[in-house]
Amino acid sequence: MSDDRYGALVDIGWSDRWTALFAEAVEDTGASDDARPGRVTRHDGVAVMVATAEGVVQLPVRGVLAPPTVGDWVVVDGGAVSAVLPRHSLIRRRDVDKDVEQLIAANVDVVACVCGLDRPVKLGRIQRTAMLAWDAGAVPVVVLTKADLVPDAAAEAERVEAAFPAIDVYVVDARGGTGLERLRDVIAGRSVVLVGESGAGKSTLTNALAGEERAVTGEVRRGDAKGRHTTTARELHPLGDGAVVIDSPGIRSVGVWVDADVLSSSFGDVEDLAEACRFNDCAHDTEPGCAVLAAVEGGELAPARLDAWREMAREVAAAERRADPQAERRHGRRVARVVKEAKRQRPDQR
Repeated sequence: MSDDRYGALVDIGWSDRWTALFAEAVEDTGASDDARPGRVTRHDGVAVMVATAEGVVQLPVRGVLAPPTVGDWVVVDGGAVSAVLPRHSLIRRRDVDKDVEQLIAANVDVVACVCGLDRPVKLGRIQRTAMLAWDAGAVPVVVLTKADLVPDAAAEAERVEAAFPAIDVYVVDARGGTGLERLRDVIAGRSVVLVGESGAGKSTLTNALAGEERAVTGEVRRGDAKGRHTTTARELHPLGDGAVVIDSPGIRSVGVWVDADVLSSSFGDVEDLAEACRFNDCAHDTEPGCAVLAAVEGGELAPARLDAWREMAREVAAAERRADPQAERRHGRRVARVVKEAKRQRPDQR
C-alpha cells in the first residue's frame, strides 16, 4: 500500500493482498501501463460503477469476462473493466423462480441477516442466510432492527440466540441510535453485506452507520409490515477506515446454493447424533435405528431443529440431482432399500 496510486482505495478495503493480486493480474492479462485498480460499487445492466483512486466512474465490462458483482476488485484498462481479481469470498443464492445462481456480493467478510422486529422473526430465514455466509467463508451475524417498536426486544434476541448459539445477535434502533456502537465495532475495517426482506430496515441501517443519507428509505404497510423495494440494486457504501456496507434489495426468500459439506457444518449437532444411526445414509425420517429421531423423542434435540435440517437437506439433495442425472436413480434405490428394511423390521401383523 506504499504506492500513492492506491492510497485513496484504503477507505474501501484496499490492502497489500490486493496490491499483489493486482500486479499479477496486470502481468497475466498484458494490461497497459495505464491500468489501475478499482472496486465495483454498483451493477447497472451492461455497465458497472467502479470506485478508483480518481473517483467513481461508470465503465463497460469487456465481453470476454464473466460479469463482476458488487464488491469485486477489478483492473480498469482502456476505458473498461478488463479483469476481475481473485475473490476471497462470494455470497450467492439460488433464485427460486428461475433456479439459477444469483450473485449477491464479493469479497465480503460479514453477512448481516437483518430482521425487523415489527414482524415475526423467521428462524428459517436466519438459518438460510447463515448457510450462505458459511458457504462463502464469511461470518454471519443477526441484526434485529426497529427495537423501538416492540416492548421487549431483549426477549426476542434471547430466542434467536438460543436457536443459533454460534451466531452473534445485535439489537438496534437505527433511527434512535441504540445499539449502533456495538455493531460499528464488529464491522470496523471489514466489508459487510446486509441481507433481508423488504422493509426490514437495511437502508435505514446503512444511513445510520454512514452518519448521513446514502440509501433511499421507504415506509412499510401497516397491515403486514412489508416494505416497497426502495433499494433497487446492490450498492457499496464506504464508511471510512476500510469499512464498507453493501445495501441490497429485499429478497422474498433465501434459496440456498450449497453442498453437503456446508450442510454438515451448519448442523453439527444433528451430524454428531447421526453417527450412531444404523444406516450411514439415514434421512432421519422413518428409518429404523435412527439416533436422531431417538434424540428428538428423548428431548435431546428440538423438533424444530430437525425440521430445519430436513428442509436444508432436501434442497441440497435436489441441487445435487439437478447437477448429476445419475444421482436421481441412486436416490430412488436408496429410498427403496430403506422402505424394504423398514418392512422387514416391522412386527408380524398376521
